[in-house]
Amino acid sequence: MTIDRARELLAVQAGFGGFYNCNAAKLILAEVSREHGQAAVDRLIVELDLERIFGFRLGTAFKGSLAMKDRFTRSG
Repeated sequence: MTIDRARELLAVQAGFGGFYNCNAAKLILAEVSREHGQAAVDRLIVELDLERIFGFRLGTAFKGSLAMKDRFTRSG
């Protein structure tokens, strides 16, 4: 996937901002990480404000798992 395509897909997910969209964004970022590396993931997190929207922090490793902690994960 190109960075431009990932940006388009992530913008749609961020626009909705819900739980299922968070999971979709994780999968997109996992593919970006595999193909382009962590620096590309971090740039997209900053550019699309994904920390505010989904709670994704810079440096988070996305490996394709939906079980990562985010702002939708309940503690306890």
